[in-house]
Amino acid sequence: MAVNPYEQYRRMQVETASQGKLILMLYEGAIKNLHLAQQCMESKNINGAHSSLMKAQRIIQELNITLNMDAGEIAQNLRDLYVYMLERLAKANMQKDRAIVSEVLELLAELKSGWDEIILKKSSRNAPVQVK
Repeated sequence: MAVNPYEQYRRMQVETASQGKLILMLYEGAIKNLHLAQQCMESKNINGAHSSLMKAQRIIQELNITLNMDAGEIAQNLRDLYVYMLERLAKANMQKDRAIVSEVLELLAELKSGWDEIILKKSSRNAPVQVK
């Protein structure tokens, strides 16, 4: 059985990524699949739209179930937002509604932007000091 080098590389990225990087990868995957769903809807590819929407929903479910609820109010707010997005995507899938997908895309992009800032700050604190 031949090993797909791309899949092997991707698996290695996931296995060696920090928790923050994994979160960003999940957001990127959800956003990518929602863009694909919109493209499929536009071209009347119903099966492709359904498949992409389901992948995005699974990613959001993963983000939801891995929340650390000990983090307090912020975790609860994220949970509420993830549940809302899942409900909206279920409706978008039933109706093949690009506007609903756009709404969820905006929410995900805003959340990802926040995570980008958090992870960037964290990684810059942990970066080695360079002596000149």
